[in-house]
Formats: sequence, structure tokens, C-alpha cells
Amino acid sequence: MASLSLGLNVSRKKSAWRNGAVERKNLITVCRFSVKTLIDRSCFDTIDDSASEFTNFVSILEQILSHRLKGQVSWFGYESPRSFWDYVRVACSKVPHNCLSSIESMENVRGSRAKGRAWIRVALMEKRLSEYISTALRDFKTTRRFYEDSAIILGEEAHLLADMLIGLNAIDFSFCLKGEGLDGSCPAVIDYTPYLKFTQSSDSISSDEEELRTLGSSGSEGSSPESLEPTVFLDQSSWYSKCKRVEQKYRLALEQKGYLEELVRLRESQLSESVSQNKVLLRRMAETDLSHKMEKEQLEFIVLELQDQLTVLKNHDLRSRQELTAHLTNQWPSPGALDANAVALDTLLYQKHAGHWGDVFVLQPFTSGTEVQKPVLVDLDRVRPAACPETRQFSPLSPVSL
Repeated sequence: MASLSLGLNVSRKKSAWRNGAVERKNLITVCRFSVKTLIDRSCFDTIDDSASEFTNFVSILEQILSHRLKGQVSWFGYESPRSFWDYVRVACSKVPHNCLSSIESMENVRGSRAKGRAWIRVALMEKRLSEYISTALRDFKTTRRFYEDSAIILGEEAHLLADMLIGLNAIDFSFCLKGEGLDGSCPAVIDYTPYLKFTQSSDSISSDEEELRTLGSSGSEGSSPESLEPTVFLDQSSWYSKCKRVEQKYRLALEQKGYLEELVRLRESQLSESVSQNKVLLRRMAETDLSHKMEKEQLEFIVLELQDQLTVLKNHDLRSRQELTAHLTNQWPSPGALDANAVALDTLLYQKHAGHWGDVFVLQPFTSGTEVQKPVLVDLDRVRPAACPETRQFSPLSPVSL
């Protein structure tokens, strides 16, 4: 029993994997056919909301963007359905000059599904639908958060889808964002009938013709020439069907050629734009490098000049300090001059005490290092010696005013 249940689980997983792979392949294939029909229709008519090819394309794109989309889990653990607009609003926010804010501010567009359909139309008119899808696919973290593992957006088919949508940039779309196509109340339904066509193989056609010939010739051996007319008619019809098949293959190859030419032209324009931008960046880098070198040289010159000024200021400060020290030193008399003045004063006082009054020369205090000492004439009559009141004798330690 255990092995039987294990075998059933394995078979169920294989069946689920096959169903998912077939579903992804069908949607991508139908989307490619839809893009081709849009390109063919644009050669003869303007694409708007009334075109059945555009309606089918939008339905297919909605199915692809909503494939395996995770629901939004509420606080109570319930999972509510979510629209692909919730993913586009977050993943395409990094697109420069995007139209998301303008779509959010539309008053007549309400609901996530309606806003998603409006975004598809605006992106097609801006010729940037492939750019939006490519930017959203690069944000792998956000994509993993919104989609399950087996979704188309998480597979290799998503990059094929982005490349496939580049061909739509050659079409001039014209839409009215107030029409019934923006009604988000009903889901999109894909019409597969324009892309379903049965082609009989050449071997099968040959076997049918051989069978018809056998049936026609089995009547009698002596049949009349009129019995060969159905065979000739069948041969003509077979050639006509072969011509139709060749014509269809030629048209398909021609459509593919136009699509590839448009893709190559777009890639060449992107490459030329990238080359021009690279040249501009290189020129800016060279200019910036040159300006940096000039600024560096100027700063080095300023530093050297400031160093020279600092050296001059240091020398000037040292010289000023030396001159100030010399000047302050010269303001005070030397010890020898002080001793000479003291001896002269003692002599004067002694002569006064002995009764010899007269003029006495006294040396002037030393004022500077360059001036010569000049004798000063002192009048001894003006000297008032101090004597003790009891003895009336002169005290050599008493002050004398000159």
C-alpha cells in the first residue's frame, strides 16, 4: 500500500508539472501569435480598443501576468485574490519617468484590475511596455514575493516575453482611457480560434489522393476518358493546396523577417545611444580629471606659498624677540655704574660731615649702551644730612635728596 501511494504521488507530481509546462507554453505561444497579428493589422489600420487583435492581446497579457499570482493574506489568515497591478506598482516603480502615479490619480479608473488595464494601454502608447516588464523582472526579490514557483514570470519564458514585446514599439497605438475596456468587473477571456489552424501533412494528402484514384479506377477496366476527369481535378486541387501552404509559409517568413528587422533596428539604436552616452561619460571623466589635476597643482602652490610666509613670519618673530630683549637689557644700568654712583655719594656725605662744602661731581645713572656717562654737578648746600637729635651726628644710612 505504501509503494502504491508513493507511486500515485509521483504520478500526480509529474502530471501537475506537465500541465504547468503546457500551460506556460500555450500562453507564450499564443502571445507571440497575438503580437504578430497586431503588427500585421498595424500595417493597414490604426490599433485602438475596437480592434479584436488588441483585445485578444490584452487578455493574453493579463493571463500571463496573473499566472500563479499569490493572494494577499489578511490578519485572520485568509487569502484574498490579488491583481497583477499590485505587482506592477511595486516592481516598476524604479522605471525613470514612469506613469504609475498618473494612473493612481485617475478618478474614472477604479479597482486594481482596471488600473492594470489602463497601465497596459498607457505603456503601449508610450512604447515602453517591454521596458516596464524588463525592469520588473530584474527585481527578482519582489517577483518572488508576488508569484509562486511555477509562474511564467519566474521562468525563462518571462525573458522571451520581454523580447517579444519589443516589436510593439513600432506600432502607434491610440486608446481612450474612459472606455468599457477598463471595466475591471469581468475577467479577460482569450479567443484561441484565430490561432487554431489544421494543416494536413503531405503524406496524408498523397494517401487520400491515391485512395481516390483507386476508388475511381475500380469501376471497370474499359472506363471512358470522362472517368479521368476527377483524377485531374484532384491533382489540380492538390497543387492548389500546396501553393496555399507555400504562400502561408512565405507570409509567415515575411512577418518574422519584419519582426527581426524591427528588433535589430531597435538594438542598433540602443547600441548607438549607449555608445554616445559612453563617449559623453568619457569626456566628462577626462574633464573632471583635468580639473582635479589643476586644483591639485593650485593647492600645492598655495601650500608652498603658505610655508614660505610661515618661515618669514617665524624669522621676523625671532628677530623681534631679540631686539626686544636687547632693548630691555639696555634700559637698566650695569653693576659697575651702580658701584661708581654709590662711591660718589659716600664721598659727598663724608665731605659734608667734615665741613668741606662745595660742588661735587656725581655720575649720572647708565641709560643706554651707546651714550657716554656725563658728570652731574651737585650743590652740597642743598644736601640735608640727617643727624640724631641727641648726638647731632651724621648718619651715613640716612636718605639724601639731590
